[in-house]
Amino acid sequence: MDQIVHINAQFIQEETNFLELIDELKSYFINDKILSPLRHHHEFLNLNSHSKTSLLLMPAWNPGINAGIKMVTVNPENSEKGIDSIQGVYIYLDAETGVVKAILDAKSLTAKRTAAASALASTYLSNPKSNALLMIGTGVLAPNLISAHASVRPIKTVYVWGRNLNKAQKIADMFISDDIIVTAVDSIAEVLPKVDIISSATLSPTPLIKGAYLRKGQHVDLVGSYQPHTREADDETIQKASVFVDTYQGGLKESGDIVIPLKNGIINRTDIKADLNELCSDKKKGRVSDQEITVFKSVGHAIEDLAAANYYHRKFINE
Repeated sequence: MDQIVHINAQFIQEETNFLELIDELKSYFINDKILSPLRHHHEFLNLNSHSKTSLLLMPAWNPGINAGIKMVTVNPENSEKGIDSIQGVYIYLDAETGVVKAILDAKSLTAKRTAAASALASTYLSNPKSNALLMIGTGVLAPNLISAHASVRPIKTVYVWGRNLNKAQKIADMFISDDIIVTAVDSIAEVLPKVDIISSATLSPTPLIKGAYLRKGQHVDLVGSYQPHTREADDETIQKASVFVDTYQGGLKESGDIVIPLKNGIINRTDIKADLNELCSDKKKGRVSDQEITVFKSVGHAIEDLAAANYYHRKFINE
């Protein structure tokens, strides 16, 4: 039996080419043979606080080819302990035999594939001339989202906002040697109208993006809200925009950004224009005018994990 390979965070960080990874994700979203049930979502109470840790189990398989499952925990209070909120592991399998081929660091894999999925959506939903980005959030996803969006659009100016300005500045400092000018800011409202793309990756329970400040032609990338009672954008944002999701399966059930407006009658199911499968396979159109405001809601999907695991495993064994 082949030896199980361990693909760590350093390898994933150093070997990621976002354009390659985006193409890998696109090929998986087009492939209708890949199967994945709705992810298992469990919560358990932490003994030393009143908060809860979320446990997510995300399986997917391409019959006869490959399969995998990701086990992830999300604990918002970890940041107070200097620990990443997201922890986990990904097990990559041979779908024909069930033999484990690789174990991958799930935090890095998740950050890279999530950013790649947002950038993939952006190729259909943002204005091709977009050159300014507002990044809301200072977690591990922030620098990845900036790099991924910049790989598909001519981004030259980036603003980073976080509840802690020092953390926002640390994100900005990561790009000092790049061609992109990245600036930490202390106000979302002041810079939001200046940018073409707004990407948000936070664990905020209440909206940070206000539709009142949006202008025509912008693209809003919502990544952070993954529970039905939390959201990053308000009702006005959703009302003003053409709304797209990564998958109907998760997008319509797991995120408050979509679930709450649907429940309250702000939008209807028919107002969701398309998912990534439909966009990537040209079954439905993305942006149709320069004046249109678009929203992409990503909750993450096991198809993205399987695509990313296959991408990194191929790179690893071909070294």
